[in-house]
Amino acid sequence: MTTWQTFAAAAPSLAERVHERFLSGESHVLATLRRDGSPRVSGSEVSFRDDGSLYIGSMLNARKARDLQHDGRFALHAFPGIEENGPGDAKLAGVAREITDSRADADSHLFELDIHEAVYTWVADNTLFVESWHAGGAWVRFARPDNGLVERTVLG
Repeated sequence: MTTWQTFAAAAPSLAERVHERFLSGESHVLATLRRDGSPRVSGSEVSFRDDGSLYIGSMLNARKARDLQHDGRFALHAFPGIEENGPGDAKLAGVAREITDSRADADSHLFELDIHEAVYTWVADNTLFVESWHAGGAWVRFARPDNGLVERTVLG
């Protein structure tokens, strides 16, 4: 399992920016898969815990919780804010695993996020930057200036 702590150790500056984006808003956009395979988008809050893990919660028997119990794959997009050219976009993807031990409340669901991918996108000086990390893979940055010539840099 790739915890938040594992990701942060592998790509520290990327994890810091992603963390800041998730802390900048309370409600984020969670994509799950329905039983028929079609996507569902829901609001969700996140919780960065002292144990180095990232969690999301859900009201008891909510659709998103049922989706994750059936198929744990998720995509999570940080609250984008209201600024047109804000600090950047942060996205995570992976598999959610339901926690049923003492960390969870009896009247709600708690899921720990196994992070497979993290992406941070921003624009600076007429250049689009996309920085990404994949579990078991490289940490890379792509820069695409107005002239369209993409530059790839391996960061870790």
